[in-house]
Parts: sequence; structure tokens; C-alpha cells
Amino acid sequence: MGLKKMKVKYSVIIPAYNEEKSILQTINTVKQVMKNLPYELIIINDASKDRTGILLRRIRGIKVITHPVNKGYGASLKSGLRVAQGEWVIITDADGTYPIKDIPRLLEYIPENDMVVGARIGRKVYVPPLRKPAKMILSIVSRIVTGMRIPDLNSGLRVFRKEVAMKFWNFYPNGFSFTTTLTIAMLVNNYNVKYIPINYYKRKGKSSINPLKDFIGFNFLIFRVALNFAPLKFFAPTSITLLVIGIIKGAIDFLNTGKIGIFAAILVLFSVQIFFFGLLADLVNKRLYS
Repeated sequence: MGLKKMKVKYSVIIPAYNEEKSILQTINTVKQVMKNLPYELIIINDASKDRTGILLRRIRGIKVITHPVNKGYGASLKSGLRVAQGEWVIITDADGTYPIKDIPRLLEYIPENDMVVGARIGRKVYVPPLRKPAKMILSIVSRIVTGMRIPDLNSGLRVFRKEVAMKFWNFYPNGFSFTTTLTIAMLVNNYNVKYIPINYYKRKGKSSINPLKDFIGFNFLIFRVALNFAPLKFFAPTSITLLVIGIIKGAIDFLNTGKIGIFAAILVLFSVQIFFFGLLADLVNKRLYS
């Protein structure tokens, strides 16, 4: 790369799992786009079963990390982050879905922003039909948690400060929700995030997404996002709902028997406990991030 005498400023991290059809084109495009910048290119081969590993061994001027077993998208990004030397981290996918040539557009908005996201709201955007309902629900939840509208919550093309991203290390999952967690963590903690419209294309090769597994993971993601970053917003509505039900049940009991039943009293007490649990979790979160 001719960067031995230059300090690395940008670390480009690309996870790869069974990407033999697109990995070479992805790497060549990154090299072309970044050729005049002080960068390093880190590819994480997440235990690919095809010829991805063989192809990577033939390419010079890149760092390759090979997982002995398949660990997941988030785990791959974390492996790259551990060895990244750049002040700024650029991530993208190896499947041809993201317009890598748009990376310079994202770099135009640093360093005044802590993260610049390529939002998939351009003229040509391909979104598999099965993903649309999940994305819509997650967008609603994230808006409740952050208090703002997010154009693209989990885009895989973005640039961010490594120093800031490392502050939330313990929250990052090993699966596909890494980018979702990073986005919400940045926004909740008042870091500057910029969104740039990009196109999004149909992937090359077979997708590694498992519908049933990812549906279960999606539900856990919603709960984790709410609990980690805005617990009071999650517990308060639950508490209020139980409190209202308890009061109504108590009123009915009193009108029928002249006294409040045990079940109504339990609901009211339980609602109070849930509220204070959420309040405690919220205080703990603020202390962790302060």
C-alpha cells in the first residue's frame, strides 16, 4: 500500500463469510477509493466454508484475521476493532450491497461528527420483503429510546471514531445487531451522528441470514436496546399499565364486596416495584456513561 512511513488514520474493517463471489471486487474497490489516504485494510474471515480464505491468502497489502469457527457479524467487527490502528474506523460488507465508492462522501463530514452513516435511503435501495416489518418495528422502538427519528439504524457502511466506539465495548453483541447497538449508544450519549443517503443493492451470493434464528434474535434485540439505553422508558409504561389494571380491579372488587381484593393489591404493589426497578436501572446507566 506504500503506507509504511505514514501513520494509519483510517482502519477499514470488512467481515467476510462465504463471500468468494464478491470479496476480490470489494477489496479492489476499497484500495482504489482509499489509495491516497493513510489507511489499513482488515478482513475478518469468519470461518468461511467456500474459497474466501484461499482468495484472501493471495492478496498482498491487507491484514487477514481468520476465525476457527463462525462467530457472527458483530464478533468479526470486534476482532477487527481489537487490532485497528486508525483513529477512524470504516466498516462495510463484502457482499457487494454497499456502494464502497461513496466512502469519500462520508469522510467529508469528519471530524466534526463522531460517526457518519451511509443511510440506505438513496434512489436505488433493495430491501428484502421479509426484513421490512422487523426494520419498521425496530425503528419505532429506537425512536422511543432515543427521542429522535433515525434514517437508517443498522446500516453496515459507516465511519466512526474508534475511541468513542470502544467506550461501549461491553454492549456489543456477536450477531447482526452490532451496528444497531452502536447507533443507539452514540445517540443516547449525545455524540454527533450524520446520515448521508446512499444506494443499497442486492447481495452477490447466498445470504447467511436464518429467518427463525434472526426473528428470535430480533425480539431479544428490542428488549436489550430498551433495557440497556432507556430502561425507564421501557419499565414506566409497563408499570403504569399494571397500576391502571390494579386500580380498576380494586374498584370493581370494592363495589362488589366492599373491600379491595388481594389480586388488585398485588398488581398495584408489583407496578410500583417495576417502576422503581426501572428508575434504579436508569440511574445505573447514567453513572456508567458519565
